[in-house]
Amino acid sequence: MRLDQLTFSRFIAAIAVVIYHYGLEVYPFNLTPIQHLFQQGNIAVSYFFMLSGFIMIIAYHHYKEIDFLAYIKKRFARIYPVYFLALIFVLAFKIYYHKESELGNLFLNLTMLQSWIPGKALSFNYPAWSLAVEFFFYALFPYVFNTYYSKISFKKLIIPIVSIFSISQLLFHWGIYSEYYEGYPSKFHDFLFYFPPMHLAEFLIGNLAGLYFIKVFLNKRKNYDLVIMLLLCLVPLAIYYNSTLNFHNGLLAILFIPLILLISANTGFITTFSKYKPLVFLGEISYGIYILQSPIFAWTKAFLKDNQITNETSKFYIATLVLILCSALCFIYIETPLRKILKKI
Repeated sequence: MRLDQLTFSRFIAAIAVVIYHYGLEVYPFNLTPIQHLFQQGNIAVSYFFMLSGFIMIIAYHHYKEIDFLAYIKKRFARIYPVYFLALIFVLAFKIYYHKESELGNLFLNLTMLQSWIPGKALSFNYPAWSLAVEFFFYALFPYVFNTYYSKISFKKLIIPIVSIFSISQLLFHWGIYSEYYEGYPSKFHDFLFYFPPMHLAEFLIGNLAGLYFIKVFLNKRKNYDLVIMLLLCLVPLAIYYNSTLNFHNGLLAILFIPLILLISANTGFITTFSKYKPLVFLGEISYGIYILQSPIFAWTKAFLKDNQITNETSKFYIATLVLILCSALCFIYIETPLRKILKKI
């Protein structure tokens, strides 16, 4: 089952993360109301985790049992080639510009272990921390599917998953308001924000949404444009006016999950627009945009600086265009062919 109308949302989330990392001082993102929103742009990673959980159910709901080796080979082929390429770009940049090579951190990134070790999550290629988390989800999914999703009714799964999600939020918010929390950078911060099990509830709530869509919502397709627009307005309002809660570990599921469900079942203009092939393509290259952002921005900004281009606005927009172009080329000439080759092995 393809849900192309969701694909473009991945591009929006990836660009939000790019702006969060590199564009907060650039017009128009430096304007006070907009800047405040994009200062929370890392929330888009939570959206990725929930969407991943949802898509895994859509992809595998018709299976009676998932074969772990065949499944994990497909997941590895999907994410690792461009993930590895990003690490090579970072290493090349460090060598060329005589930076510390961080070979120990490179090993952790190569093995996707960095997020398991407080103090190392953002080492080397810092956006890669979330891929270490994502691979943890992938490794766990066949067990959860075979043991629970394929054997237990949807209704019996609601209370356990919602309970796990609630406990996760309580633990996270207790942590950031406790006397032990020293802010960033600190090992306790890394534990709360990057440790893979701390994000498991986001993936599971996405699984639950996927099961709900398959069991209940699939036959309720109609025009949900107005409700979707309302939710799309509520997301920035929730971010802008929130002053006490932290959305980093999935609390915005209360808005993200309805959005994912309604977009998936929508038949209105928003779906028609989102299925426009160039927009779907932008969504397909969003993984490259996310994982390549650090090395591409580093290389592009260094090149521009070497050529006397110092205007921050120019550097940001040029680097963003280079990032999109490189991600498109990687998707066409590296990611897609390698994925096909690895699947045959």
